[in-house]
Amino acid sequence: MFPIRDESESRQTPVVTYTIVALNVLIYLWDRNWNPFGASINFTDLAMVPRDVTSALSGGDPKALVTIFTSLFLHGNLLHLIANLVFLITFGDNVEHAYGPVRYTLYYLFWGIVACVAHVFVMSGSLVPTLGASGAIGGVLGSYLLLFPGHRITIVVYPILIPFEVAAWVMLGFWFCYQIFFPQAGVANWAHVGGFLAGMLTVLIAGGRAQILKGRLFDGDDWIHG
Repeated sequence: MFPIRDESESRQTPVVTYTIVALNVLIYLWDRNWNPFGASINFTDLAMVPRDVTSALSGGDPKALVTIFTSLFLHGNLLHLIANLVFLITFGDNVEHAYGPVRYTLYYLFWGIVACVAHVFVMSGSLVPTLGASGAIGGVLGSYLLLFPGHRITIVVYPILIPFEVAAWVMLGFWFCYQIFFPQAGVANWAHVGGFLAGMLTVLIAGGRAQILKGRLFDGDDWIHG
């Protein structure tokens, strides 16, 4: 299931979201010496290995803790990169506008770190490197669920590939449940879950939907007012 667009777009240019997209693309190409189909060459040691992180917390090499951050900007292959950025572009603009660019930047990094911690907690002995922006993007999705549950999202489902609309709460609720009940090999499902829950918790701690959206205007919305 892949989103194509959100019916209601932010009235402001999502500078932070576009910057995150550009950074991920730039780092991906740099990592492969500018060959989009090549293997990781330059930043292989910056992926997060759960056992190294748990070892660092127990007095091991503290450098492993840095990978909790650096892994958020690395991707395994071109499809991995594209899939993550499609979700970020679709949902990130409205979430960025809702929080404001500064808070959104800090929250995005926070969600990514929480996602990594959740993955390490569940897979503490794993030696499999973990990388990708999907945990942080999970935080974007969790926030979106509580902020814009009724927005219509145009999606396609493989292999049908015929676009149709669903409410955001339907798509995101399905996405969240899928991570828990249908975990995939090679996918950090618990990082997705951790990021998603962190995004939802952020909305609640920040005062809830009404408080966050007060004074914010979005195309197609007439219920948000100052």
